[in-house]
Amino acid sequence: MVSATPQAAALLVPPEPKGVRPSVRLPAWLEVAKPRLIPLLLATTLGGMAVSDPALAGSLDGPTVACTLVGGSLASAAAGVLNCVWEEELDGRMLRTSRRALPSGRLDQGQALALAALLTTASVLVLVLGVNALAASLSLLGLCSYVLLYTALLKPRTSQNIVIGGVAGAIPPLVGAAAATGQLGWGGWWLFSLVMVWTPAHFWALALLLRDDYRAVGIPMLPVVKGVVVTTQAICRYAWATVLLSLLAPLVLPGGGLFYGLLVLPFNARLLQLSSNLARQPDNPQSARAMFRWSILYLFGICLLLLLARLPQAQALALPQAMLPTLFP
Repeated sequence: MVSATPQAAALLVPPEPKGVRPSVRLPAWLEVAKPRLIPLLLATTLGGMAVSDPALAGSLDGPTVACTLVGGSLASAAAGVLNCVWEEELDGRMLRTSRRALPSGRLDQGQALALAALLTTASVLVLVLGVNALAASLSLLGLCSYVLLYTALLKPRTSQNIVIGGVAGAIPPLVGAAAATGQLGWGGWWLFSLVMVWTPAHFWALALLLRDDYRAVGIPMLPVVKGVVVTTQAICRYAWATVLLSLLAPLVLPGGGLFYGLLVLPFNARLLQLSSNLARQPDNPQSARAMFRWSILYLFGICLLLLLARLPQAQALALPQAMLPTLFP
């Protein structure tokens, strides 16, 4: 399980824009693990559990949930370390990242690789022994796709890197679904798809703020290659795709679909408003920053609604079975 915005994702909260420094310097070994990325990944993992069929989740209990979250956190941390190792030279050339642990010399590459190996091994063991082999395999697939597919292959070569590489940050919902039921159902694939289409709008909003840094080191992010106008238009399209896909949740939720469907509307309205503002003011960094920040809250909110939809009070608002297509029993 890795970042939703690969970078983070993967899964999902990339570095702060230029000029913003963390108030507390983390220890070098913890900094390279990118702990800020992990909470959103865990939220989508829980979301994957929430959309799983309760009739199949007979073995889901507290220890299983805990092992899933611990194993996923370890895999995400390992991916973060390997990302830092791969991009050490690149980070050293950018003012914004030159003070990170590896380029600044606070941690050497050998230590980082040993840490990544330890975290990966621990993640696999926790997930295999505490959850199941499918969840462990998916988590390892997410790690490899982030490091190899996104970081090594796509990021330095194409402006669509985050569109394809976003698969890494979208795997945690599948890990959650596999942990809950031992298989992958419609719900897990729906949330996987939602995170995939959410990722470009989320990450490109940040890329607008960091385009000068990316241009300086030759990374072909969309704002660098196509410009801010094309990028903001693309953000709008992906925001609409995210909203439309989010409205399909009542078809895959095992209960509480009406509860979710009503409460998701203000989240979607705000996402569309901010993406529209950004399209009208493509050169306004405040609009890009607002879009980026809300996109994070948006995905947290979606996952929270999925969990709340499983409460007995929300189950009472479930859509009548006759209204649901037979494709989603």
